[in-house]
Amino acid sequence: MVQKYQSPVRVYKHPFELVMAAYERRFPTCHLIPMFVASDVVDEDIAEDGSIHRVERRCALDVDAPRLLKRIAGVDYVYFIQKNTLNRKERTLHIESHNETFSNRIVVHETCCYSVHPENEEWTCFEQTASLDIKSFFGFESTVEKIAMKQYASSIKKGKEIIEYYLKELEDEGITYVPRWTSSSLSLPLPRPTSLSTSPPVLPELAITPAVSIPLPTDAKDSASQDAKQDSSALQADSLAEILAGTPEDKLDADYIKRYLGDLTPLQESCLIRLRKWLQETHKGKIPKDEHILRFLRARDFNMDKAREILCQSLTWRKQHQVDYLLETWSSPQVLQDYYTGGWHHHDRDGRPLYILRLGQMDTKGLVRALGEESLLRHVLSINEEGLRRCEENTKVFGRPISCWTCLVDLEGLNMRHLWRPGVKALLRIIEVVEANYPETLGRLLILRAPRVFPVLWTLVSPFIDENTRKKFLIYAGNDYQGPGGLVDYIDKEIIPDFLGGECMCEVPEGGLVPKSMYRTPEEMENEDVRLWTETIYQSASIFKGAPHELLIEIIDASSVITWDFDVCKGDVVFNIYHSKRAPQPPRKDPLGAHGITSPGGNNVQLIDKSWTLGQDYSMVESPLTCKEGESVQGSHITRWPGFYILQWKFHNMPACSATNLPRVDDVLATLQVSSHKCKVMYYTEVLGSEDFRTACCDVQSLGSMTSLESSHSGFSQLSAATTSSNQSQSSSMISR
Repeated sequence: MVQKYQSPVRVYKHPFELVMAAYERRFPTCHLIPMFVASDVVDEDIAEDGSIHRVERRCALDVDAPRLLKRIAGVDYVYFIQKNTLNRKERTLHIESHNETFSNRIVVHETCCYSVHPENEEWTCFEQTASLDIKSFFGFESTVEKIAMKQYASSIKKGKEIIEYYLKELEDEGITYVPRWTSSSLSLPLPRPTSLSTSPPVLPELAITPAVSIPLPTDAKDSASQDAKQDSSALQADSLAEILAGTPEDKLDADYIKRYLGDLTPLQESCLIRLRKWLQETHKGKIPKDEHILRFLRARDFNMDKAREILCQSLTWRKQHQVDYLLETWSSPQVLQDYYTGGWHHHDRDGRPLYILRLGQMDTKGLVRALGEESLLRHVLSINEEGLRRCEENTKVFGRPISCWTCLVDLEGLNMRHLWRPGVKALLRIIEVVEANYPETLGRLLILRAPRVFPVLWTLVSPFIDENTRKKFLIYAGNDYQGPGGLVDYIDKEIIPDFLGGECMCEVPEGGLVPKSMYRTPEEMENEDVRLWTETIYQSASIFKGAPHELLIEIIDASSVITWDFDVCKGDVVFNIYHSKRAPQPPRKDPLGAHGITSPGGNNVQLIDKSWTLGQDYSMVESPLTCKEGESVQGSHITRWPGFYILQWKFHNMPACSATNLPRVDDVLATLQVSSHKCKVMYYTEVLGSEDFRTACCDVQSLGSMTSLESSHSGFSQLSAATTSSNQSQSSSMISR
């Protein structure tokens, strides 16, 4: 298996030329990297004007591997070839390296780049990518892979420290400035110390436009200290850095990761960057925040494939039920405001938002009978959405990453009435939904005053709680929470609620029995449940091998616009658009599906008659578009003729390898991932009339052609903003950037 690494952008707050002077001091050996034992220049080339300097080195590494493995391999050192291209005119250094030793068994390829910061020419950026492919190694492939990744992660971590070490060494020698290359510069590999100046240049004023209105996430004390110590130009530079760090677009900055996401290992940083890049390529305009992606990675121990699977499922769920707009659209019924015994209350000692739930005082049966299971679920989801928002706020307030919250559950009053079966069923459903869509959001759960009946409840619910989540539970019986190791270890004494013996007034409702007059009939609750979870503009459909899903759209006026927005939830599909002058026959309503094909699902419709001939009875109006699992596709088509248009989602058959009759490994794996040859899509379509389209064109002239499936992956979101209903304009996610 090929292991890949992608670094964040690391920033040195020093000019490019000075960083290059520090970089050259790493050769021929570096005492800070004990495994880097030697390097020899095997080729060197300098342009006549000195602007381009190419160096090829052969580097020897003493890999920290078991003695037995070295004896089997028959080598003491591993040799790498490194090719450096320094462009002084463009102010870039490109580095490529690959292994010479065991190149027929192991393929290591690395590329690095030093360049000028795009927003501050006095700073230098560094990026790094690498891949490791172990084809065979005497039966020790797994061991070698672990050793290689461990060594590589260690060297990555030291990389920035080494450059900063030599920058400090230059500063101690009085070298703080290296002049830039000019056409009259001497053609030297690097400017010699004699040409170095001890007086740094005056930094230009950095113009920050008034349009940038991003609040800087620094606390008041830090800001006051900076005002006292730094001049105006330095303050502007730091402010710009905060702005860039707070709003990364295509690339992630290492300082931003540390400031907003926390300390990650190099390989964890790489997983985040690669998954984010994959989402950028497949979910056009709907990229979740980095904190959101990181939670799913942590929930699957940074296994990229597993994290991507559950993240895509969650993004589809959020989109289908418009969860991104829940805080703006959901208003808690009065019965919840009066009888739901939970609420936010300050924060814990770690700065995490603190949620208090007096479960023992809650009439779960009364709430379920008065509201129904779905209303309770929506309320809990709104609590989780509010928790995410508070974590972002606390990250800015405390100046450190806060990605989860603490929940305090008071069980005083818990008894057998809380084990009412429909109530437990509702609780299990809520746990299931929250676990799937809000992983790693609970930092700690404090369970206080657990009564004797609690083990019964715990036995029922614990199997539905993730093992990593269960490890965060702290359970106290009776008044044990008041002693050493109790509540004061996690919550400041000043904010302990009054009902737990503290002095802080807590606004969490006290609960009580819900009046039976507020109970509703099962029919009323069923209608309410249906309304809550069908308020979505999307439909879902299953696609089977040999049974595509087809949607009929009748067009009266030519030059209308058919628009679509769909997510591939499972499997790979091929999307087609056909036109016919005559209407297809509606599908049969008998056990057999349309035209004799057994209907494998109620949400699968086939319209194109098997007797029809492509090119005679109907025609293809767009080139087929293959869509992979997890992709989100938006597009539009301008109709040329009136008649009947058919949108088709078809099962994607993997092509056989042309060189052999044997299937490829990727094809086999892809087939195994699609259980029973089933795919699933969630889609929304809308037709704009010709008059509406002409009006829309006046507003979106800059959009260009919208007739191609290939070019319209991201165009529909812009078009819909100007032409479609308010519901459709909500198709872009609020958790997106």
